[in-house]
Amino acid sequence: MTENTDNKYALCSKKVWAIYVLITVAIMIVLATFVAQDNEERLFYSLMMAAASYVFRPTDKTISKYVLRLFGVSPPVESDANK
Repeated sequence: MTENTDNKYALCSKKVWAIYVLITVAIMIVLATFVAQDNEERLFYSLMMAAASYVFRPTDKTISKYVLRLFGVSPPVESDANK
């Protein structure tokens, strides 16, 4: 049972990361398409958005909060034997 919930949490965590990546790519496309006025700004907006999304990526605590909120799966509890 524990292994099943661990697998379910891992799957839901990957889904949350995929949602984060899709939102980042969508913002990059909007910035490069509608905000940028020339090729130099398109390159800048796309590279800086990718760099900013890497630097300000969510922590494990934030990811687990969104997994719980979106999918209702709580993170696996670590026992003292695993530490």
